[in-house]
Amino acid sequence: MTLLPIRRVSEPFSKGGAAPRLVPPPLAKSAQLAEVFAQSRDMGATGFTLAQVPPGRPIVWVLDRMAAQQAGWPYGPGLRGFGVDPDRLVLVCARRAADVLWSMEEALACRSLGAVIGEIWGMPKALDFTVTKRLAIRAERSGVPCFLIRYAAEETLSAARRRWRVTTLASAPHPFDPRAPGAPRWRTTLFRARDTRPGAWEASYERQAHRLDFSAAVSDPALAEEPARQQVWG
Repeated sequence: MTLLPIRRVSEPFSKGGAAPRLVPPPLAKSAQLAEVFAQSRDMGATGFTLAQVPPGRPIVWVLDRMAAQQAGWPYGPGLRGFGVDPDRLVLVCARRAADVLWSMEEALACRSLGAVIGEIWGMPKALDFTVTKRLAIRAERSGVPCFLIRYAAEETLSAARRRWRVTTLASAPHPFDPRAPGAPRWRTTLFRARDTRPGAWEASYERQAHRLDFSAAVSDPALAEEPARQQVWG
């Protein structure tokens, strides 16, 4: 995994001028557990997650029954757009959240995986601090990134090293066809992190480089700076 040096971007303008803030790398220098929170009808969190997964590597993806019903199943052509080979995807649908968490923990024992992704809907009792602590330890010991996508959930106590809120934005303009959708974009808030400063940014995905580009979240696009780019995997 290769990360470019962190660059500074500016916060929205205020009385004191622009306040510099470090743009966090989309993924830490070592594998860890990250949580991604999304609203019940906003499925963009999956794209934001896949943009941080090493391309072409096998993935174990586990979701509970409610997440499958409400958010749908991973779609092959859509996965390819984020560098994921559907033929190297192990997809598991579990009846209970407890089974999702157990499957994730077991999958993290396989060091050859590119990532383990879990999707859970709501606030199941099985998802507590102790379980997230086990997932975090397993991910760090095995060197396999672990992502837990939470739909319609409260931000309760967790051992996740990074915790994100993600909201889908309108796509960027297509470079060749104004009527076609361009690169996906998200409004992101890193509200808890152990290895970098929290903050809020707008993020977009650059497909050819397989990376997330972060820029300061501003209300007036004319005030936005050029995105501070971060190479995720190289």
